[in-house]
Amino acid sequence: QVQLVESGGGLVAPGASLRLSCEAQGGTLGRMAMGWVRQRPGKEREIVAAVAWHGAAPYHADAVKGRFTISLDNAKSATYLQMNALKPGGTAVYFCVAAATFADIRNFDIGYWGQGAQVTVST
Repeated sequence: QVQLVESGGGLVAPGASLRLSCEAQGGTLGRMAMGWVRQRPGKEREIVAAVAWHGAAPYHADAVKGRFTISLDNAKSATYLQMNALKPGGTAVYFCVAAATFADIRNFDIGYWGQGAQVTVST
């Protein structure tokens, strides 16, 4: 059974950078889309970034556009989220997700969830 395993969370100061990694274990994802969903304290889950299996035209939420970048390694069924210029508002649990299509992620029709990685942005 496929499991998504995340790494790279932690505590950083405002303005710092952090890179989250996620790799499928126990199988491959084939042509599934992958993405990142976060849940900030007291807020609903929101899609941060998503990318189709071919890697073209990735999606980034307006709140992170220009600072966060999603990338994909199909050979490893892995995705990465490079987060630059982090703000305190970026404090959240970040979940790696996979779905049949890019549109499914955008619609929160998620097939696989990672366990979540805590990112805390604070002085």
